[in-house]
Amino acid sequence: MWFTRISIANPVMAVMVMLAFVVLGLFSYQRLAVDQFPNIDLPTVVVVMDYPGASPEIIESEVTKKVEEAVNTVAGIGSLYSRSYEGTSVVIIEFNLDVDGRKAADDVREKVALIRPNLRDEVKEPRIFRFDPAATPIFNVALLSPDGSKSAQELSTWATQVLQKRLENVRGVGSVTLVGGVQRQINLHVRPAALEAFGIGVDQIVAAVRSENQELPMGAIRSAEQERVVQINARLKRPEDFKDIVVARRNAQAIKLWQVADVVDGPQEIESLALYNGQRTVLLSVLKSQGENTIAVVDGLMKALDEAKSVTPPGVRIEVNRDNSRGIRVSVANVKRTLFEGAALTVLIVFLFLNSWRSTVITGLTLPIALIGTFLFMYMFGFTINNITLMALSLCVGLLIDDAIVVRENIVRHVQMGKGPYAAAMDGTQEIGLAVLATTLSIVAVFLPIGFMGGIIGKFFHEFGITIVAAVLISMFVSFTLDPMLSSVWHDPSIHAHGQKVTPVTFYDKTIGRVTGWFDHATDALAEFYQRLLRWSLVHKLKTLALALGIFVLSVFMVPMLGTEFAPKADFSETMVNFYVPVGASIEATEMKTRQVEAVIRAMPEVRYTLSTINTGTTQGKIYASIYIRLADRKDRERNVDQMSAVLREQLRAIPGITVTHVGLLDPVGGQKQIEFSLQGPDQQELARLTREISAKIRDIPGLVDLDSSVKPDKPVIALDVRRDAASDLGLSVMSMAQSLRTLIAGQTVGNWSAPDNQTYDVNVRLAPEARDNPQDLEYLPFALSAADGSSRIVRLGQVAQVRESTGPNQINRRSLTREVAVNANVYQRSAGEVSADIRKVLDSTAFPPGYRYQFGGSTKNMQESFTYAVSALAMAIIFIYMILASQFKSFLQPLALMTSLPLTLIGVVLALLMFRSTLSIFSVIGVVMLMGLVTKNAILLVDFAIRARDEHTDDQGRTVPGLPRAEALLLAARVRLRPILMTTLAMIFGMVPLAFALSEGSEQRAPMGQAVIGGVITSSLLTLVVVPVVYCYMDDLAQWARRHWGKNQASPT
Repeated sequence: MWFTRISIANPVMAVMVMLAFVVLGLFSYQRLAVDQFPNIDLPTVVVVMDYPGASPEIIESEVTKKVEEAVNTVAGIGSLYSRSYEGTSVVIIEFNLDVDGRKAADDVREKVALIRPNLRDEVKEPRIFRFDPAATPIFNVALLSPDGSKSAQELSTWATQVLQKRLENVRGVGSVTLVGGVQRQINLHVRPAALEAFGIGVDQIVAAVRSENQELPMGAIRSAEQERVVQINARLKRPEDFKDIVVARRNAQAIKLWQVADVVDGPQEIESLALYNGQRTVLLSVLKSQGENTIAVVDGLMKALDEAKSVTPPGVRIEVNRDNSRGIRVSVANVKRTLFEGAALTVLIVFLFLNSWRSTVITGLTLPIALIGTFLFMYMFGFTINNITLMALSLCVGLLIDDAIVVRENIVRHVQMGKGPYAAAMDGTQEIGLAVLATTLSIVAVFLPIGFMGGIIGKFFHEFGITIVAAVLISMFVSFTLDPMLSSVWHDPSIHAHGQKVTPVTFYDKTIGRVTGWFDHATDALAEFYQRLLRWSLVHKLKTLALALGIFVLSVFMVPMLGTEFAPKADFSETMVNFYVPVGASIEATEMKTRQVEAVIRAMPEVRYTLSTINTGTTQGKIYASIYIRLADRKDRERNVDQMSAVLREQLRAIPGITVTHVGLLDPVGGQKQIEFSLQGPDQQELARLTREISAKIRDIPGLVDLDSSVKPDKPVIALDVRRDAASDLGLSVMSMAQSLRTLIAGQTVGNWSAPDNQTYDVNVRLAPEARDNPQDLEYLPFALSAADGSSRIVRLGQVAQVRESTGPNQINRRSLTREVAVNANVYQRSAGEVSADIRKVLDSTAFPPGYRYQFGGSTKNMQESFTYAVSALAMAIIFIYMILASQFKSFLQPLALMTSLPLTLIGVVLALLMFRSTLSIFSVIGVVMLMGLVTKNAILLVDFAIRARDEHTDDQGRTVPGLPRAEALLLAARVRLRPILMTTLAMIFGMVPLAFALSEGSEQRAPMGQAVIGGVITSSLLTLVVVPVVYCYMDDLAQWARRHWGKNQASPT
């Protein structure tokens, strides 16, 4: 290699180049952001529109459908689905991964703006977000008043006026939602009996309050010297002043507001609740914007909270009770530790083999230079320090030192032949150079396709593949420059003592020397045993091949024993419980049940605290509650989250009146339950029937738990059947009735009041709470009608409409412009892949009416898509490896011999995953793809030497000897190359050990990759060393036969 010559000739320059890698890498490391995973958010835009008081059916027809049809024409939509709740429409548009989220949001805003004029006036202005409001919050802050000196209203007021604004100003914050807050409001509670007595309609009250409580500019008075603005200051100064507003005049008498309504300066009605350890609290829940860094956002929020301490009122305590950055920090710290542990074990293996601290330093230097140099490339490509890139580096530890080991070991062999350090460095590197280049390129060939896969998995592992490629190429460069240079200038006297019996003299000889000496003897004995085994295999070729084939077939049949899932769950000492109470229950009834559930949860010794939310985020609706549970750290408890979830499920079954929909961890990618599918079709009743039928069938599938669907029993509805003829005779239109009833029942904001604290509060006209708690009271609600003579008369609702109790849908889900029912579940003690396969069988055996279908989503869909991409990456890797090997060995057939090592990895992978009780997840599949590059290394080193030995070569004593017969060449290769093969294999295995055993918090997710690699490397190394030489012989015979046959054909006259 030309750069080897330059570095040996100019050692100072070689050192400076390495120093440049280290310096640039360290500067880049300081600038790299930290996150849990690479940014793989789907570009999502959500349109939320409120239509207060409207039923889900009205919301669907009046709002949701129109928004869906408008946005459906935007380019790049992956999926379009919606939820129509009572009073709210939520349309969620997920775009393809290659679409820019900001541009997508602008396109959606344009489309919604076009249809806004066609919607009813009562529909509020659309709110368009670039994140999903139902996503999991990354940060929660609870406001508590330990001494009880502050009411919920006072806490809410301070939270919205001060703290919420400060948190919203933090860079990267998407929204800050107040949960369990009760805002101050001026309530004008109308008394129906008084309205009837005075002959006044509620619309007159609304008009009077609106017109009286105003500040209006009247223009300006100008003179030669000055200009003065004229304005009417009619805004009311105190809440009590509202009482004196004149609402109407009857018989020259002024009827004031206090005569027909009560003015109450109090809180709004509770819409959502938060409970912290069973006590009501005011909670600020923070969602981050799409693509923002969680740790950076949380650091900004913590800084804002510190600054807010100076303005916190006495008697108020601020407590952070959810911080998603903790899991990320713990995870990243653990992977860093794994990296250092792996590096230490790897260097130890090298030391035991080489039995020389100089050789260990020369090879060991490759590790820090390659790892630190990789940070430079990570920074250049815009990557972050996350679990995936750090895992790539920890996997690299065994790989990076491989090239250095092989080069150094060959240089040492040349020194033992009697060459000088300079000549040994040059010749040793030159001899092994092509083989090392081929092994490195075969690893690059494996990881490049991983870096450029499609779909979510491609986004997920893009940084993984590129990081490893960068690290491996740097390590190869260091192995070809720094290692030969140090070997040439820093001679190691202990090289010549290798393999010789030396009497222990020094303390080192008597301690560590004994261990390394034993290791030397063990490897020599192993080399002899391996030569005997290989000699037997070369004589009994067919038996060897039959055994290898049998093992491969066995491993193929064992694969179905492994379960499949998209990504294993990580235990970060937190979990969730979601449940709902019977449809139509009040928020107070849900709160009572939540306290019962919390008491059961907090009785578990592992639980630190609980935080419950009702009617917010993922739990839209007053019957839904979600409980976030913070557990003791993993090292301080015996049970993991899955074991605790099983116990909790059993205990919660004993609580009557609740349906538990989720216990445990959510899917790590996407944040949903593990099993998700939907039934789609035009009719809600038919979908509900299908759902009941399918739910009954799949409920008994082993391992399926927490089954839930979006079909709930219909909620109680009070239907008003208008008698049109009677209404028309009395001069009452449906529109005027609806407007008056809407104001009385739902309430209407009729302006605001400016308080002395410079804050404005809404003024709301509505029936008093006690006048709207009974359906019979509705019949007596009055409407005021003006007669032709100017007098007014009263018509009661009961005269023009029949009030009856009915039921209506709780929520309506739509997907791809048709109605759907979403069904989801979790799995326990079985893998998600096995359970979803059983569900698919049930769905396929169900008779769907025409126009109805099912569709899987969530992790099941991701899993199928990802495995497809992984298989294509695997195929591409194998093709690339063949190309590289064919180029190196100048043969079309020889690479096939080397590639027989690839299928022999499978048995090791299956056995390792079965032993550790792991599943075939995306992490273990990437481990398998990675193995393709690793296992060809051993075969390349072995066959490359055998081919050289068949030509004229230099032996161990430095003499030039003629080429050996094929069998002898293979046996010589077995003796000479076993040592570097063993070193590289054990370095790889020990580098992986900390990853595979998953000893730290949250490492359960990464472990299957390490397990697959260790299992595959062990079995393939054992089998490769025997099978590859045998297949090489067959391929060589085939090549010779083809050459003879082809030569004859060419020689014969045509």
